[in-house]
Amino acid sequence: MKKWTIFATLAALPATAAVASVPYDRMPPGFEAPPIRTAPIAGIENQYWFNYQADILEAEKELVSDLRRATDREDRWDAWDEWENELVDADKDYVKEMRKKGYRTGRVTVGG
Repeated sequence: MKKWTIFATLAALPATAAVASVPYDRMPPGFEAPPIRTAPIAGIENQYWFNYQADILEAEKELVSDLRRATDREDRWDAWDEWENELVDADKDYVKEMRKKGYRTGRVTVGG
């Protein structure tokens, strides 16, 4: 599916609908999901933000599909691991592109 087709789908949905399809209740014990950005860096909605959202949506669709086809515990863990890796990669790509454009993610340092 083309990224702009996914974008059009995302634009028609509320922001929380894109993540609603992930079956968090079926997540393996001890597995922690990586954070998913709910707002664009510096509030800038550009092609990189929409590509990030499309990547997240695609990873979630693949997870649901992989879980549906899983036959054992190892298959389920592999599906969740792949999903986690895709989310991390999507975030890295998004942050990298935004840095190239001069936008940085905020960082808080406590103490001295």
